[in-house]
Amino acid sequence: MARVLVGAVAYTANVVPIWEGIRDYFRGSAVEMDFVLFSNYEQLVDALMAGWIDIAWNTNLAYARTYGLTDGTCVALAMRDTDATFRSVLVKRTGSELESMADLVGQRIALGSKDSGQARILPVKFLADAGITSENSTFVIFDSDVGKHGDTGRSELDALRAVLDDEADVAALGITTWQQLQASGDLGVTEFWTSDEYSHCTFTALPSLDETVRDAWVDHLMAMDWENPDHRPILEMEGLTKWVAPVLSGYDSLFEAVREQSVPLRW
Repeated sequence: MARVLVGAVAYTANVVPIWEGIRDYFRGSAVEMDFVLFSNYEQLVDALMAGWIDIAWNTNLAYARTYGLTDGTCVALAMRDTDATFRSVLVKRTGSELESMADLVGQRIALGSKDSGQARILPVKFLADAGITSENSTFVIFDSDVGKHGDTGRSELDALRAVLDDEADVAALGITTWQQLQASGDLGVTEFWTSDEYSHCTFTALPSLDETVRDAWVDHLMAMDWENPDHRPILEMEGLTKWVAPVLSGYDSLFEAVREQSVPLRW
């Protein structure tokens, strides 16, 4: 029986029961697995490149770094259905007269951590594409939890607080953070602008991982079923209803943003 070691980042306490549940799900399958947790995505990618782990659960930025380090030969294995349709959102105070991107000239725009694809890197690109830059507007930066690639959502909440405290006019959030906030009730902010869809997290392996082992692991992962009461709690905690094949074209905008902004990919 084959066995693989999967790496992930411990960005919140419930990461442990999630991965214990996934490990239990793989027990007795053609390819069993165990997991190891890292404090940040730089260490996770380093471990994958060094061969200490077989598969990394990467953010989109960690995937971009792995892609670069392997000259594009790394293999994206699977992602959540929610990762294939990720978006960034700009929110404004309820009642604000801002109506379009053009209105942001001269305004204060709150952005998340420098390693957050959804709250900083991609929003900066989307803003620049609309003619909004730090030269004609003010970027209010919140570098919170650097190393977690925005997973904790802390920098997004800091950006939101800046809008509520009238220290910024709009804030950039990832769609999952925005949806969670909406579920909590009236926040005093409304959605101002939403990006096109892009890809977020993906399981990533080096090309050296045996293809038979890799495919068997992916096949079993994909067999997790929302309708199965044993599987659903794990899927709910990880924020998906099913695992899907990677949408690689969804990384194009991030790759462009990394090049345009000279993002270092390692801090």
